[in-house]
Amino acid sequence: MIEPHTEQTGQAAFRHIVIVGLGLVGASFAAAVRAAQPDIRLSGVDVDGRTRAVALERGWTDAAWAPDDPAFEHCVRGGCDLVVLAAPVDVVEQYFEHLAAWDFGGIVTDTASTKSRIAAVAARTLPHPENYVPGHPMAGSEKNGIDGARADLFQGAHWILCPDAATPAEHFPRLHELVTSLGARVIALPREDHDEAVAVVSHVPHIMASSLVQLACRHADDQQALMRLAAGGFKDSTRIAAGSPELWCGIAFDNAAALGEGLAEVQGIIGSFAEALAAGDRARMTALLAEAAEARRALPAAWVPSTEKLLEVRIPMEDRTGVVAEVTTIASSVGCNIQSIEIDHITADSAVLSLVLTDEGDVGQLSAQLINAGFSVSFSPLSAKEHTHVA
Repeated sequence: MIEPHTEQTGQAAFRHIVIVGLGLVGASFAAAVRAAQPDIRLSGVDVDGRTRAVALERGWTDAAWAPDDPAFEHCVRGGCDLVVLAAPVDVVEQYFEHLAAWDFGGIVTDTASTKSRIAAVAARTLPHPENYVPGHPMAGSEKNGIDGARADLFQGAHWILCPDAATPAEHFPRLHELVTSLGARVIALPREDHDEAVAVVSHVPHIMASSLVQLACRHADDQQALMRLAAGGFKDSTRIAAGSPELWCGIAFDNAAALGEGLAEVQGIIGSFAEALAAGDRARMTALLAEAAEARRALPAAWVPSTEKLLEVRIPMEDRTGVVAEVTTIASSVGCNIQSIEIDHITADSAVLSLVLTDEGDVGQLSAQLINAGFSVSFSPLSAKEHTHVA
């Protein structure tokens, strides 16, 4: 059995990680872990021989196997404590079946852009579905495959984790420690809310970017200078349209309901602009543009929290399921960033959840929502010198 991990141990959160799928995200994850926590053993699984060879040559993995290699099964049965599924959703099911057949008892996470389908497959396939914690790094590149991978891909990026009421209390802190060691920022979301949220901020924008490029291409023959003009800001704003068509087609259909609703809403918004233009309504056009401009200016800048203004939140926990998921989701919902999270076990039935927050978010709302949820909370300022995060 894997012993619970806390920061006091001074050890890495995991000893041996297997990464299934060494494409852009999977290989970048391997590279990032290798750079941040070189003591962790990393093994990769990929169908492509060249990809496996590159991962080994670059030192990103200690071993690299084909899916049918007996070494993969041997490792899952007795050698690793985390499996990261960085493969498309439509092929993940077979790996869930492998993990089930090999009675894997460690933590399973993934990097898929949608959660409804993959979570349903995990629930009906895995013998220990409570050990599956859905994950989604909000990072990518117009480059595909291992050739586009880089160790800094997740620096400053959001990484969504979706624990639920069944998730063992120790799982989230361990994954949080691993992910934040890569420079990413963890956001906890209920898995049932994930697909709708990312449709708005990721999937709809991708379709919009593709649509804008199509618009430009349709007029390129009529005006040769157009594509030269498009090499400026237009090129930057539509960069994501260069992503893998096969990958994004899969994402679109995996999240068809939420994506469809988002596209319909965008059609309505564009229609409002078109109606104002057709009616010669300058006041309405100005109001629409002003609303968007104000909202855009209100978006937070790049993640640069102050390391000198930390706040420790201590929450006594009773022995009940889902408490860590509930607390971390509340923290994310009010914009608070958890720099580190730790569980101090007091007795067999009680513990204290300790969160160290940066100077972001609404601490007042955090306190109010935690109290309304039935938690007893204490806050205390913490200087950077008092808090040393052990990676």
